Amino acid sequence: MKRILAPLLILLAVVASVFGYTKWSEEESPAESGALTLFGAVEIRDADLAFNGEGRIIEVLVEEGDRVEKNQALARLETDRLEAEIARVDAEIEAQSQVLARLVSGTRQQEIDQARANVTAAEARVRNAQRIVDRVRDTSHMGASSAQDMDDALAQLEVDQAALEVRRKALELAIEGPRTEDINEARARLAARRAERELLDRRMKDTSLTAPDAGVIQSRILEPGEFATPARPVVTLALPDPKWIRAFVPEPDLGKIHQGMNAEVHSDSFPERAFEGWIGFISPTAEFTPKSVQTTDLRTSLVYEIRVYVRDPDDQLRQGQPVTVRVNTSNATTQATRPATSDAPDVEPNAP
Repeated sequence: MKRILAPLLILLAVVASVFGYTKWSEEESPAESGALTLFGAVEIRDADLAFNGEGRIIEVLVEEGDRVEKNQALARLETDRLEAEIARVDAEIEAQSQVLARLVSGTRQQEIDQARANVTAAEARVRNAQRIVDRVRDTSHMGASSAQDMDDALAQLEVDQAALEVRRKALELAIEGPRTEDINEARARLAARRAERELLDRRMKDTSLTAPDAGVIQSRILEPGEFATPARPVVTLALPDPKWIRAFVPEPDLGKIHQGMNAEVHSDSFPERAFEGWIGFISPTAEFTPKSVQTTDLRTSLVYEIRVYVRDPDDQLRQGQPVTVRVNTSNATTQATRPATSDAPDVEPNAP
């Protein structure tokens, strides 16, 4: 039994050694297998969101870690004073609309008839005043009227004649209707009130802070009761699309890659999965000793920053998560399609 078992153990040891050497060769000599292995970390964009206007916060509708959709309300400002201003402007718009309508419609027939009646009455008063003047003049020769009586009669005649002229002008204006200049002025006043109302509507809209895109609330900075301004962010929104890996390529390997080349992204958190990606950016300038490089052999080398954009439809990768990027340089291919919602740079297939 021992004679049979001993050769079997030796055979198993040889097989294990061969397998281990093969595995070690694949991991330690990626260049020989046509694969370029890089190390980096996941990065995403974030946005500090603030109100367009200013005021006291009455409500913050989200918590840190909440997922939000595009245009979802995140916080609100108080609106009491703004509502009072809107009510005032609405009343002014209504009053000015009535003024303009009256001017455009012109003088009513009843007003014209009234103006004619006023002219007729004024003419009667002038005729009566003229008769008094004639009578005083006739009686003054007989000593029945004094010079003062004549002065009073003439003065009254002048007053009645002036009143008649005023009534006639009023009748002419009533018949002609409002002037074009008056109508245009009324229209301009109404337009100004409506423009003020639109501005108030915009200010009312600005009392609600909404998400510019879908994402995750990363930080809640201000709380209800605090005074918000455009310079004070209320929340920080993490935008999960696009995601990219910031990695560094040694100068000797720079000629092996180009923008648009496909890549695979691996994470220790998901060892069974390879995330699809593509090289979307290659820095035009070199740098030394990048702080984020995780391999000791590159810490003093001349390297170029690249960004590998990654598809993560299930949103599994997180900000700062270390990952491994593998680029197949022996069969260089470029990505042809990418998610429709991604903002990552696109490159035409087979781009140089």
